[in-house]
Amino acid sequence: MNYDDLADLYDHQYDVYRDDLHFYAGVAGKTAGRVLEIGAGTGRVTAFLARRGVEVVGLEPSGRMIERGRERAQREGLTLDFMQGDMKTFQLDERFPLIIAPFNALMHLYTPAEQLAAIGNIRAHLQPGGQFVFDLYVPRFGRMNTVRHEGETFHAPDGSRTDVFLVQRHDKLAQRITTEYHADTTAPDGTLRRRHYTLTQRYYQRYEMEWLLRCAGFEPPRVTGSLQGGPLEKASEVMVFQARSGGAAD
Repeated sequence: MNYDDLADLYDHQYDVYRDDLHFYAGVAGKTAGRVLEIGAGTGRVTAFLARRGVEVVGLEPSGRMIERGRERAQREGLTLDFMQGDMKTFQLDERFPLIIAPFNALMHLYTPAEQLAAIGNIRAHLQPGGQFVFDLYVPRFGRMNTVRHEGETFHAPDGSRTDVFLVQRHDKLAQRITTEYHADTTAPDGTLRRRHYTLTQRYYQRYEMEWLLRCAGFEPPRVTGSLQGGPLEKASEVMVFQARSGGAAD
């Protein structure tokens, strides 16, 4: 899918999301060496790590997302290192002690072949014994095929407001959720403009992901049910995986 179209909406929705920042900063702070971030988006996590002295490289497939990330860096007085590339096929001469994939980045892999290609490629870019850390949401959804407003309203300096409505469709056999976003911007004079965005995510179950990691050559991962730790339980909203590369990378 084309992530360029989502860049502006993504920044509106998640620029203030803070739940995962201290977790990834804590993991990165215990690591000696450069960190690779998979699915860096517009640099939300990248910038937070950089401000804390972490040397981080942000891999992102969308050129528009990277543009927004560089605008963020200029605005915040940071130097951020972005690289445009696909997690399945990127090639670097460098091997990292830590690779992270925050905020559901692996949900943009839609088939087992894509998943194994990406996870195997990530392992190949880890130092022996290096760690791959990522989080995924626990699949639990609202009402399907129904227009919903979930409290996302954004006010602009010019007096306009944008309300985000969404419709979700669930393909249970493919384990995919497709979300159609309708962003309605009302100008001060009452003029309405609608923009449309589509996001498709492929969700995972815990043991499916553990098996994918094992197939790609990782040791059995540590799995927790929140970014603060603790077991994965029925009420958990996220699954957090911390997996070490098993032996030398290929």
